[in-house]
Amino acid sequence: MGQTLTAKLKLEVTQEQKEQLRVTSLAYKDALNYTSGVAFEMGKTYNGTKIQKKVYYTLREKFRLPSQMACNVPRQVGATYKSLRTKLKHNEEAFKAGRTKKRYKGLDKPPKYVSRTCTLNYQRDYSFIKDQKVSVITLSGRIKVNYQGYSKHLYLINSGVAKIGAAKLWYSRARKTYYLLVSMEVEIPELTPNNINRVIGVDVGQRYIAVAADTRNKAQFFSGKQVRHKASRYVKARRSLQRKGTRSATKRLVALSGRERRFIADTNHCIAKQVAEPNTLIGLENLTHIRERTKPQKKGKKASHKQRRANSNKARWSFAQLHGFIDYKAVLSGSLAVKVDAHYTSQACPCCGHTSKGNRPNKGLTFVCQQCGYVLHSDLIGARNVALRVLLFRQDWESTGRFSAVPDASSDEGKADSEAVARQRASRLSRYSELRWTIDAISTLSETEPSGEVSQGGVVE
Repeated sequence: MGQTLTAKLKLEVTQEQKEQLRVTSLAYKDALNYTSGVAFEMGKTYNGTKIQKKVYYTLREKFRLPSQMACNVPRQVGATYKSLRTKLKHNEEAFKAGRTKKRYKGLDKPPKYVSRTCTLNYQRDYSFIKDQKVSVITLSGRIKVNYQGYSKHLYLINSGVAKIGAAKLWYSRARKTYYLLVSMEVEIPELTPNNINRVIGVDVGQRYIAVAADTRNKAQFFSGKQVRHKASRYVKARRSLQRKGTRSATKRLVALSGRERRFIADTNHCIAKQVAEPNTLIGLENLTHIRERTKPQKKGKKASHKQRRANSNKARWSFAQLHGFIDYKAVLSGSLAVKVDAHYTSQACPCCGHTSKGNRPNKGLTFVCQQCGYVLHSDLIGARNVALRVLLFRQDWESTGRFSAVPDASSDEGKADSEAVARQRASRLSRYSELRWTIDAISTLSETEPSGEVSQGGVVE
């Protein structure tokens, strides 16, 4: 099993080398825009081979691109058109289903490339040489450049542990510096049930970005208060700059968007690092299409100020990014992340199995079972239910010797037969309803444990 990483290497170039890279990156960008127009005239095709036959010699003669770059350009343009056509298809499906009234306009004209980014092939367009240098191709020949980067990434590159792939030459306008973004694949030993000595469930939300609970009755709470506060400040600043509408305001908007994105990514990285401990089986909720399933009752002018703010926070909810970070960090630490059904995880009592919306009075942070009277933090209830479901799949792993990172993948493959999908989901939910968080199952659990006594290690304020 392999895990793909991206190493960000800062290139220490001289003024002459910087000019050579600038000329090369600008020529590559112009070639992308020219090829994009040709592909648009060819019926918006995404077939890279057909596009290459049409533009290859022009790219070589007009833009003076090396042969490998002249092959990379049509491939990149084809990939862009393929993603745009996928978005168009999804928009048409949503329009027919009545989920949107807006028409996707991404293919009304040829997509335009503005970033000074080049795709480089390993051992052809770039290669690593001794004394921590990299040889990079330009329009005027190869240049040898010193580079810096994260120590662990440098070790993987220099030791030959990682399998190095393609890279992107990227120019940061803010820092006025060139970077080489190198794709690497690291081989990870296959895991067995004997390698796992801890099982945890992770419940994600907005008031608490994540709550992790293991079967040893330990919990971690990661508050979203600071993230929501900063996000609100960014929203206010963005609205003010948009109303101003000047060129300097537009530049400030671009810088602001990058700052907000980096802040959220850094927060998710910190949380994922604490969750993905070694030799752990991590359960994540399968929240695919969660936004479509939980549409706001009111939006736009019909919604109150409080409802609009809630809708805005929900739109910026980055649970998928957090799941992705936990997944790849788990693999690197000798752990494994698995997705389980998210149905009723916040409504089901882990002690008696009673499932009801009434267990969450006013959808608050307190869970009160209407049958057995069990009281606990609602997000912690969700995390414990996820952990129990992961335990069930670990038992299947031990008995069958096979394990899927997405246990309900078989259901996704059979979407054409809706009745079969419904039966499989009902069967899984029936098994979940038999799970219990009891003293017999987990010896460290106290039956009358109040929410205030839960261990809150790793709280992010």
